[in-house]
Parts: sequence; structure tokens; C-alpha cells
Amino acid sequence: MTEQQAPPLLNQLSKKFKSSDDVIQTPLQIKGQQAFLFYVRSVVDGDKLQQTVIKPFFEMASAEDFASYIQSLPNQIEIPEMDKLLILISAGAVIVAIDNQLFLVELRIVKNNEVQETTMEPTIHGPQKGLSEDIQTTINLIRQRYHRASLKVEDIITDDVSNTAVALLYDGDRVDPEVLKRIKLELGNLETPLFQSGGELQHFLNKSRFTLFPTAMVTERPDRIVYNLVAGKVVIVIDGSPNVIVAPVVFFDFMASMEDNYHVSAISGFTIALRYLGLFMCIILPSLYIAMTSYNPEILRIELALTVAGSRIGVPYPSFVEVLFMLLFMELLTEASMRLPKAVSGTATTVGGLILGTAATEAALTSTIMVIIISAVAISTFVIPINEMSFAIRVVRFLLIIYTSLFGMVGLLIGFLGIIMFMANKDSLGTPYLKIPWRSKVNELREGQ
Repeated sequence: MTEQQAPPLLNQLSKKFKSSDDVIQTPLQIKGQQAFLFYVRSVVDGDKLQQTVIKPFFEMASAEDFASYIQSLPNQIEIPEMDKLLILISAGAVIVAIDNQLFLVELRIVKNNEVQETTMEPTIHGPQKGLSEDIQTTINLIRQRYHRASLKVEDIITDDVSNTAVALLYDGDRVDPEVLKRIKLELGNLETPLFQSGGELQHFLNKSRFTLFPTAMVTERPDRIVYNLVAGKVVIVIDGSPNVIVAPVVFFDFMASMEDNYHVSAISGFTIALRYLGLFMCIILPSLYIAMTSYNPEILRIELALTVAGSRIGVPYPSFVEVLFMLLFMELLTEASMRLPKAVSGTATTVGGLILGTAATEAALTSTIMVIIISAVAISTFVIPINEMSFAIRVVRFLLIIYTSLFGMVGLLIGFLGIIMFMANKDSLGTPYLKIPWRSKVNELREGQ
């Protein structure tokens, strides 16, 4: 069979791919039997192609036998419409033309199917393996932990330029149909030409792009995914990303660590209380320092007020400038620790913080109490388990500083109440953002057993 004798669909596909060098059109011919292959070499597993298609062709007695064999393959799929067919071929599918029959066989090669270590949400007692950048491997890892026939996997075709494969996972018996419908609508109305990761897609799924608080969670832990599936939530898996998106979520979901499930209730309760204490400390401490030193020193006992005032002797500017200077310095250290190579990031930021903090105190650019407060704030920020909420809290801290610098303690209270009111009026796909999960569906399931 020559290229001119190939079926019209193959010639049409050849024009669509514009004669790319890795697009292969090759005939197979032996003793009057003819077949034709069309595939993209760089994404097809050559060994599988040889063993699954090419070798059996030369071993079959007739073209009809070979067609029946191809049709019975488990990875043989129906030929869809042209737009989806182009996507499947680009992802590693092979078209096999036998006489006037066309078959589509998935033989893609995956180089990124290794299971990643958990780096963003580490635990001591929990699983140490995360997900994979390959979408099928990630779905396999989730199914290995959730053995229920009601677990549904639904493929979604997005309109971005790269046609990134996206899949929805949910428990059909537990998911809220309205929530599922809204998620599909959001995915169908994405206003972005390209996305390549779960974090990037999460940004576009937020109800408002300018909101501080995320309405979807990015996670890398299979155990967290299973708990959310039992709770009736939807998991969005993106090909090429080692993280998935969980929606809808509320504020308290971001404060929950999977480590809480692996300890006795007393220890879990203590760590949860410690976590919320750290949350309030990292939000309020800098603003409280400004309010007590510049506006309302009478709040403190006279001995403590004199100690604070004595520590600021020689500092040439108001307390809010001092706080902003130290907070910006801390944010720079945090960003540097993320961007530097792991071999030097810890040492560089620790030494830089110690040396510059000591030098700033000796040069009377900041007070010693301010150094203690900034250190406590930095430590408290990292007790928040999910990074997206940690970043939001870091920005909220600056907003409270502005209110406090303008109005003192009254501004601190008004700003804090304003943040609470903002979150109270916020929702995540119809779920109130401050809804308290008094009784999770996981606990109900355990009690029901």
C-alpha cells in the first residue's frame, strides 16, 4: 500500500500535522495483505508497537484475522470526532488501517510516571509517597486506596492550547450533584489559553481572581484525597502535575493536617489548638505591637510598658515603619529559602537572619522586642499545613498593619472583624467558607460500621 492508497482520513491527518518530522506514516505489506500505520513517534512506545501491532501483522494468516485481533485489544478505542482524534494521536494513540477499516490503539509511552515523595505536606506516621505527574498513575494510586464501585472517573476536554488531559474523580453516592455541575461549568468556561499544573488551574477556578483566600485546595497526598472523596468532594486530576485539586473546601480544611488522624484524640486536639494559636499570633502580633507602642501603651502593665519603651530608645522612626522593615526582611528571607538550591538555602537564610537581625538591633534600626516578635511570627506562619492559606495570611497581616497604623487598637479590631465578615460572606461552590465541620462524613461512616 503506498501513501496515495492510504485512506482519506490518514491523508487528512497528515495535512493537519503539517509534515512534522516525528509523524510516521508507514505501510505494512506481506503476501497480498496490507495495513497502514499513522502515529507520532515521540509519544508512542516503540516496543509495544512492535509487539502489539507490527509483529502480529506478519504472523496472521489473513487481513480479516488481523482486524479481529486489533479489535479485541484492551487498549483499542473507538475513533472519535476529528478534534478529539488529533488530541489522542498527539498523546500517543496509533491509527491502524486494514483495508477499509480504521482502528485506534493507545500505545503511548510515559516517562513521568514515577511516584513522587511528599514534600509540601510531610507527616511522620502517614504515607510518605505522593502522586505522579502521569494522570493514569495518579488515578491508579487513588483507586488503590478507594475500592468502591461508586468511584467515578470522568475525562474532561479543556479548551486550552495544549489540550491538557483533565479528569474528575468523585464518589457518585456521596457527591453533591449541584457542586459537580458547577465544577464542570467552571472547567468549561476557563478564560485561559494555557495551564500546566494544579496550582495554575486552581487560580482560574477561584470565584474571584483577586481574592486572598483560595476556594480550592491543591494537595499531593493520596490519604487526604480519599478522606475528601468520602466527604463527597470532587478531585480534579491534571496530566503533568504531581498535585490534584480538591473542591469545594472551607477555611477549616486548610488548617487540618493528615497527621491529626494518626494520633490519639488528646494529642491531635493539642496540636490543632497549637495550630490555631499560631494562626492568631502570626496575624495579630505585629499589629498589636504597633497599637501598644504608638497608640495604646496603657493596655500593658507599667513595668512591661517601660520595658518596651526602653527597648525602642534610639530607634529613629515610628513603630509601624520598624514593623514593616522587619516583616519585609523576613519575607525576603522566606522567598530566598524557596528559590535557593536545597544544599545552601537553610544555611544561607539562617545565617543571614542571625547576622542581619543582630546588626539591625546594634545599629538601633529596630528594638530587641521587635526581633523576638518577628521570630515568633515567622515560626507561627509555618504551622499552617497548606501553603495557599499560609500565603493568604501573610498578605492579611500587612492589611491589619495598615489599619492599626491609621487607627490604633480600634483599627486592629475593625480590620480583624472586617476579615471575619469577608470570609463569612464568601463561599466555595455554594458551601459557606466558614462552615464548621462539626461531624465529618468520615466519622459518620466509622460510626455506621
